[in-house]
Amino acid sequence: MEKQQQQSDLDRDRQYCELCGKMENLLKCGRCRSSFYCSKEHQKQDWKKHKLICKEADRAGVLLKPSPGRPEEDKAAPEGTGEPRSPGQANTSDPEAPGDGDGAGEATPNGQTNKLSPQKLATECIVPCMNKHGICVVDSFLGADTGLSILGDVKALYKTGRFTDGQLVSQKSDSTKDIRGDKITWIEGREAGCEKIRFLMSRMDDIIRHCNGKLGNYTINGRTKAMVACYPGNGTGYVRHVDNPNGDGRCVTCIYYLNKDWNAKEHGGLLRIFPEGKSQFADIEPKFDRLLLFWSDRRNPHEVQPAFATRYAITVWYFDADERARAKEKYLTGAGEKGVKVELGKSSDPS
Repeated sequence: MEKQQQQSDLDRDRQYCELCGKMENLLKCGRCRSSFYCSKEHQKQDWKKHKLICKEADRAGVLLKPSPGRPEEDKAAPEGTGEPRSPGQANTSDPEAPGDGDGAGEATPNGQTNKLSPQKLATECIVPCMNKHGICVVDSFLGADTGLSILGDVKALYKTGRFTDGQLVSQKSDSTKDIRGDKITWIEGREAGCEKIRFLMSRMDDIIRHCNGKLGNYTINGRTKAMVACYPGNGTGYVRHVDNPNGDGRCVTCIYYLNKDWNAKEHGGLLRIFPEGKSQFADIEPKFDRLLLFWSDRRNPHEVQPAFATRYAITVWYFDADERARAKEKYLTGAGEKGVKVELGKSSDPS
């Protein structure tokens, strides 16, 4: 109880009016749900400035909802401005706003993203969203045809029997099955039958290259191999954990989902993220052709809820140069990336 009170106090300490800095009786922006105002009037006055951040965060698509047992402490978002909106509600007054979302707490699909160049997607959507929320969702990342080709590679790879039980970073035994239930294999991209997976990795590299120098204070100079994962669909999941709890160099987690016609109510398998310092969580459905990025460190504890249908995903972790160098000095290689560093390849972006 005391810890909950301390966390509640911490949350309040991080909330203040964007215009005047006041910290009492705050209202939350109904669209991005991460900025606060002491009054509707101050929200209106700050909209010209705030909408630049609010729109990009909304386009890239992370919306949070209250964590179980931790109700929101702020009042309802101000009304009457015409700009801020609630999760899952389309903002018809803004022609640049995306359409209806999947529902409260889920990423807002943005079918326009696959029309953006990697550079524009990186600088106009991913960078502002990551720096604001630490989480970013991009839908229609490669398009249906390419996504189906990658899925074909993954299914064929799974049939070869190369997948093994997922391991924990700090443990390499068979006793981890009740902690994580996925089966995985590591792909460099040059293996026979993995040409489409290699293309996906190159597009991920393009995105990160255009983000580099703009994501927090990181200088990204490499990545892991791709971890291709399958949850067999028998109720397996992965308990709440942090990808990089000990400073092993990984700074950005990048996941691509391959699950056609996924229905979370029926199939489960949500990725639930608990952003540090927030009283909300983000539920991400593992939908087909969806790309998810988030900070890999303790800022984003997350879990994979039990999946009741076969669930495929491909994950790549990107390294911060300084942290990775320090980790190597301390021999922090970790099972998560097998101690392998892969340089970012040449851009496949014709521009």
